[in-house]
Parts: sequence; structure tokens; C-alpha cells
Amino acid sequence: MTMIMTDYKILVVDDEPDLREILQCNLESAGYRVETAASGEEAISLLTPEYSLILLDVMMGGMSGFKTAEHIRKTLNNNIPIIFLTAKDTENDLLTGFSAGGDDYISKPFSLHEVLARIKAVLRRVNAQKQPAATLSLDNLKIDFERKLVTVDGRDVRLSPKEFGIVSMLAAKPGRVYSRDEILKEVWRDTAYVLDRTVDVHIARIRRKLGEEAHRITNRQGYGYCFI
Repeated sequence: MTMIMTDYKILVVDDEPDLREILQCNLESAGYRVETAASGEEAISLLTPEYSLILLDVMMGGMSGFKTAEHIRKTLNNNIPIIFLTAKDTENDLLTGFSAGGDDYISKPFSLHEVLARIKAVLRRVNAQKQPAATLSLDNLKIDFERKLVTVDGRDVRLSPKEFGIVSMLAAKPGRVYSRDEILKEVWRDTAYVLDRTVDVHIARIRRKLGEEAHRITNRQGYGYCFI
């Protein structure tokens, strides 16, 4: 069977040799070009614009994954997507990861199927963000931000102003997790006496209207909502 190579090059950063080897082997089998680094310091020395994504372990000797990501973002001014590999999945750890410049995280232990799915989703979001800001197209879903229109497989989706406000807020930054409070402040602004539950009700309605594309709006339990 001939392996189909992609144009994507991934840097796997982990201080466990066996895990690096397993990830490299499976990612290459999926068609990605892969290089590995045993530390944050080595990753920084290897980093070039040709990399499409970094799989970055959080708990490493020397420079941690969070510190490595911060260095990449602040010092190298590099916007390459970063997916954290972490055994730490508390709310504070998740927020630290996003603050450090992470685009997603995968909790250990993980399946290789999950890793491949997350990589595909992040790369797809990055490509979508390269489209003109006025529109966003993902598979059968299209959002026209200027005309305030949403279509699924060519079918118009009738959203209320508040529903479109939520969709446009989430879709403008795919992968970014927004708390209910952030959504309330942005969409409802100065409206008084609005409960957090209001956000859940509106998103449930949006999902029903999106039908086959309802999975685009997902809930990160305990953190909020994001668009994938």
C-alpha cells in the first residue's frame, strides 16, 4: 500500500523516547512528515517556519512545555499551532496552557486515534483562518459574518440576532474556549438579569438548527464552549 504524504510537518516534543518513537511512527504512517525533540530547549533550536504543528509535552525535565510555548510565542513570535500533551487536566492547568499560547490539549493516557483526530482538527482550523475574514467555510457549513448568514449544505439556517452573535463569536476564533460569562458579556452586553443558563439554552437551539454541523459547537465541561 502506497502511503500518501501530506505537506504538513510536525514536531513531536517529549522527553520519553518510547512515546516519541510511537508518535513519530504513527504520524508518519498517517502521511505526515515528522521530526522529534527530547526537550523544550531542543525544540526551540530546531524550530523553523516549515513546521505546521507542534505536539508538546507539558511535564518535561528542564524547560516545561508551558515555558517552551511561552518562549515560542513571545521570543520567536511564532504562531505555529501547539497541542499540549498533558497528564494535568485541571481548570488552572488548562487555562495556563491556553495563556501560554496553546491551541488544544490532549490528556494522557490518550489513544493514537484521538491524537490524529485532534491534529486534523487544528490544522483544519488554521487553514480556515487563512480565508477572508468576511466568511468561514468548513465542510458543509458556511458563515458570512458581514451579511450575518449561516448555511448548512446550501440551506439557510435562520438564527436570531443573539444566536448569530454566539456563533460569530465562537467561530471567529476556532478552538478558543469561551466561558459562559464571556459569552454573556459579549453577546448580551449591558442587559441586566441574564442567567448563565441562558447561554446553554441558546446554544442548544443553535445546535438543533445546525443539524449535521451541530458538532462544530462543543462544550468543554467546566470551562465553556468552543467552535471546532
